[in-house]
Parts: sequence; structure tokens; C-alpha cells
Amino acid sequence: MAEPSKKEKHRAYETATFAAGCFWGVEEAFRGVKGVVSTSVGYTGGETDNPGYEQVSTGRTGHAESVEVIFDPRVVSYEELLDIFWEVHDPTTRNRQGPDIGSQYRSAIFYHDDQQKEAAEASRAWLERSQQYRRPIVTEIVPASTFYPAEEYHQRYLQKRGFVRPHI
Repeated sequence: MAEPSKKEKHRAYETATFAAGCFWGVEEAFRGVKGVVSTSVGYTGGETDNPGYEQVSTGRTGHAESVEVIFDPRVVSYEELLDIFWEVHDPTTRNRQGPDIGSQYRSAIFYHDDQQKEAAEASRAWLERSQQYRRPIVTEIVPASTFYPAEEYHQRYLQKRGFVRPHI
């Protein structure tokens, strides 16, 4: 997926930001979705300015490993992106996904406007009512803060190494 040109950036693209454990697999889940213009892995939700991986991995910066998704809402809706978010991780484990443990691996939706907040809350409520999970959903729904892109070697990590899943 190529980065959007200056002309394309002026279109009505929107941003979604999700944390669902290690950002490598989460990015890959969104990267090939029709209507997703670009993805970037990074850190958000914490107190430290311009953190790096080494700092975030200590769990002391307050940041979560996250994926920023730039998307064209005329092609893919925010609600469809929320569906993917719920599918790619276990939203019932606090500060943990699989073998990755710490607040940097928490489940969180970082909303960018009131419509995203409402959609995220409605989506979580629907999932809770569905009783798909035996344990309570612990996903945070919080305002987006500064997103700090991760180091280049983390961007498209799985793609660079040939570990690419089929795209949704």
C-alpha cells in the first residue's frame, strides 16, 4: 500500500486509532482492507513525549502499542473497522494479549470525535450483550492523544518478513 499523495490527503479521509496487543499483527489486519489508505504503528495514550520502543516496552510511559489507520469512509466505515478490531484480539484480558503482558498491550479504542466515541461505545455494548465472551470486556474507549510513530523497523514488520495473513 503506497502512502497517499498530497492530493489524496485532501480528500475526506478519517483517522482511527486502536490498541490490541502487539502492534505488528494488528497493523497487518487493517493494512489490506479496502478503503484503508495507510497504516502506521506507534505509541499513544501515555505521558512521555516522543517515546521509543525501549521506553514503551518498560510499561512506565503509559503508552499503548497502537495502530493509526487512515481510511476513506466512503469505502469502509468506522464501524467496519471496529468489527476488525474486536476480531483480532481478546478484549477481556486487561494489559495482556497472549504472551505479551503490560499496560502497553492493553485493549483500547482512541476516538477522534464524538461520532467515533458513540460508535465505539455502541459496538462494545453490542458485543457485551452478545455474550460472545465469558469474561467482561475491559477495552478502554478514550480520547485520542498524540500518536508517536514507532521506529521504521516496526512499520509493516510482518510484511517485511513475509509473515502476511490473508486480508479481510
